[in-house]
Amino acid sequence: MPTITSLGIGSGIDVNSMVTQLVALERQPLKQMQKAAGTIQTQLSAFGRVQSLVSSLRDAADALNRPALWSGSTPTSSDATVVTASGTSAPVGSYAVAVNSLASGQTLASSTAFGARSDLVGAGQLTIGLGSWDAGATTFTPKPAATPVAITVDAADTLETLRDKINASGAGVSASLVSDASGVRLAFNSTETGAANGFRITASDGDGNDTDGAGLSRLAYDPPSGASSMQRAQAASDAQATVNGIAVTSASNVLSGVVEGLTIQLGKVSAQPVQLSVASDKASVQKALQSFADAYNALAREVAAQTKYDPTTKVGAPLQGDSSVLTLLNRMRGIVNVPSSASSLFPTLSSIGLEMQRDGTLSPNQGKLDAALANLPEAKNALSNLDVASPANDGFAQRAARLASDLLGVEGRLTTGQAALQKRLQRNSDDQDALNRRVDAYQQRLVRQFSAMDTQVAKLQALGSYVNQQMSALGRLNGSNGR
Repeated sequence: MPTITSLGIGSGIDVNSMVTQLVALERQPLKQMQKAAGTIQTQLSAFGRVQSLVSSLRDAADALNRPALWSGSTPTSSDATVVTASGTSAPVGSYAVAVNSLASGQTLASSTAFGARSDLVGAGQLTIGLGSWDAGATTFTPKPAATPVAITVDAADTLETLRDKINASGAGVSASLVSDASGVRLAFNSTETGAANGFRITASDGDGNDTDGAGLSRLAYDPPSGASSMQRAQAASDAQATVNGIAVTSASNVLSGVVEGLTIQLGKVSAQPVQLSVASDKASVQKALQSFADAYNALAREVAAQTKYDPTTKVGAPLQGDSSVLTLLNRMRGIVNVPSSASSLFPTLSSIGLEMQRDGTLSPNQGKLDAALANLPEAKNALSNLDVASPANDGFAQRAARLASDLLGVEGRLTTGQAALQKRLQRNSDDQDALNRRVDAYQQRLVRQFSAMDTQVAKLQALGSYVNQQMSALGRLNGSNGR
């Protein structure tokens, strides 16, 4: 409201206070509108919390309806130092795994020790090729699709710089420097295990002799060609194991695809088979059931809090009496209280182990839950069965998911109820704007009217003052004539 500063100056009347009070009276309904807007906003916030919790219930129900939950499995090992396994979809069963040998990579070390890491290694070219050696290292078979890598060695290269060149080459071999009592040796290791990941090193020595023990040829390993200055400490080999008596091999110490849905990790050689047991993943099912109960309970408590009536204060909660939320409450009770024909063993949610409490929440009964988890096929039917032709055969999680989707859909009761509140809030805002415009116009009209009155009163006051002056002058004149 604009400030009035000049009214009443001419007349001396406190017109400013009069206009202010009249305008305040005219603006009085705005307080009720603002209070109503606050109430609607509170209801919208409550609706938002309910919608969020309904969405959480839908997510928890969807988790119970996923087939992968009910087909999940967990493997355990009788000796985890020998064999472990991972996977969530392996068939339930038992597997005897014997580890005969572990996969390894080829390792070489220079026969001649160098005096220091900064010693020069010679000049020329080393070529590293991946492949497999026979048992006596007399025949080398190159690895298919593996291209040999040539590494140029300069006269200024030392053990350290050559090591770095090899490691940067991507040849499938790593190099390192190892110090012992004799000095420093250059060691090579396959970067991957498996018989096909062995390697040979040929030299094109700058001194003209590619197979002697001098210059760059000191670092060559190709026994069939006479270059054997490097010592092979370990040959590259595949892992050898049996699964339920069936021999299997692997380039690594991981067996993938041997048992469907199961990845087996080999840890060490064992004289006796180790038992891998794969059982149904009951823990994940129970966790999903608990999550469903938690989501249901959070929603039930929120609905109760938002719809209660306090007889002491005689004040209702924001959504007390709201038809959308009351519909939600009744349908939630229907999920729990109405039996399902999906399972003859578990016709009610209580028979599965989620019992309704007096406050409307669900509480797990562990004994009943254990019994339900002992019969997963029937528990699955009771919770996640879907029968389009006959909803009475739907599982309890399917009911909850459908309820949530119905309520949150475009035409759902919660969606339309929230939209109605938003329209009311917008109408309230429009009404406030209209009232403010009307009051502003009323104030301007009062200012004009009182300004005109102020001017007229000032004129009358001036005229009265003039008449009084004239009358006083006339009285003095008459008094003088009488003497």
